[in-house]
Amino acid sequence: MKYQNSLTFAREQDAVDPLSKYRNEFHIPKDKNGKDWLYFTGNSLGLQPKKTQYYVNLEMQDWAEQGVEGHFNGTHPWVKYPEGLQGMMAKVVGAKPEEVIIMDTLTTNLHLLMVSFYQPTEKRHKILIESDAFPSDRYAVQSQIKFHGYDSETSLIEWSPREGEDLLHIKDLETILEEQGEEIALILIGGVNYYTGQRFDFKKIADLGHAKGCYVGIDLAHGVGNIIPNLHESGVDFSAWCTYKYLNSGPGSLSGIFVHEKHAHNRDLPRFAGWWNHNKETRFNMRLPFDVMPGAEGWQLSNPPILSMVPIRASLEMFEEVGMEQLREKSLKLTGFLEFLMDELGSEVVRVITPRNPHERGCQLSISVANANKALHQALMDQHVITDWREPNVIRCAPAPFYNTFEDVYQMVQILKGLIKKS
Repeated sequence: MKYQNSLTFAREQDAVDPLSKYRNEFHIPKDKNGKDWLYFTGNSLGLQPKKTQYYVNLEMQDWAEQGVEGHFNGTHPWVKYPEGLQGMMAKVVGAKPEEVIIMDTLTTNLHLLMVSFYQPTEKRHKILIESDAFPSDRYAVQSQIKFHGYDSETSLIEWSPREGEDLLHIKDLETILEEQGEEIALILIGGVNYYTGQRFDFKKIADLGHAKGCYVGIDLAHGVGNIIPNLHESGVDFSAWCTYKYLNSGPGSLSGIFVHEKHAHNRDLPRFAGWWNHNKETRFNMRLPFDVMPGAEGWQLSNPPILSMVPIRASLEMFEEVGMEQLREKSLKLTGFLEFLMDELGSEVVRVITPRNPHERGCQLSISVANANKALHQALMDQHVITDWREPNVIRCAPAPFYNTFEDVYQMVQILKGLIKKS
């Protein structure tokens, strides 16, 4: 697409956008004068679909009218509620339905999956992460290492950028694996790095790790609903993600997990057990020995929290209707427009640290602003431009294709330009 730096161009693109109608399906925050905020933090918390409240009220009504019988006779029977989301979620992440389940929360799920996929031995006890992994991932792997009696000072390996650079090179990962691969039990990488916005080649990482006998996992929190990850084809062993960012399911909402089908029937994989990963056909017998279910369902523990699952249905139905291909197509154009306008400000003013190659990023751009501090972020907030600040001088800006527009992007950059001139 050939971009132009004008409001007219932005409005022309919105006029021909086949997904423009979906903006009206979301609650857009407004200022006291009723004007829409410019909201660019779908990478932190997605906006609320308007039909979420209807679906929540539906389950509240079933609970009020049926009590416990809602488990079996409700509009969407509660005992099968996760199953009703599997197929839709699988399409978003590029998996088979039996490889996916929605349950618990992200860091909890990473721990549950590491019960199975981090089994350190005296020879192979290391975990490899990217150096600027999201803090909760780092804390999780450090605690797993310590739990198993090892020291993260020696058992935690970091894949780091080269000196003076922001982004990671796959060649450097290859070097680490060549030198230490026989000692690494698990590779756990954020599929899209939260800080730089860099997207990684899952299949390449899986192939490299498996060649050295490592398990490979992906934290997809900043990628799900944003990129097309093709988890099944990638061959990674497992993945986990939250649903409250690009999947718009509400603050602190549930997580999804993926376990590749090659592990689906491996009953010997260590795992924690609860009654909800017991064979669903005999689950309510209550007297039988544990009989683990195949597939991702075999990692569930407790019965599903229905009121937290309902908003996920409201969002996933839109993903089902539109498809990831259309969303990704619009996302590439929106983020490309944002990148173009940032470049127009001049490299001496702003620097995009996210990869320039659209296939190496999601919709987020991380923008380093010269001589800026958090006061710039606050000035944007004061004008109801909602972005995300990361120290020391980076603004994370994520135009979400479901509800952001080309005009949003244009207006945001004009406001930023004005603030930079004043500073």
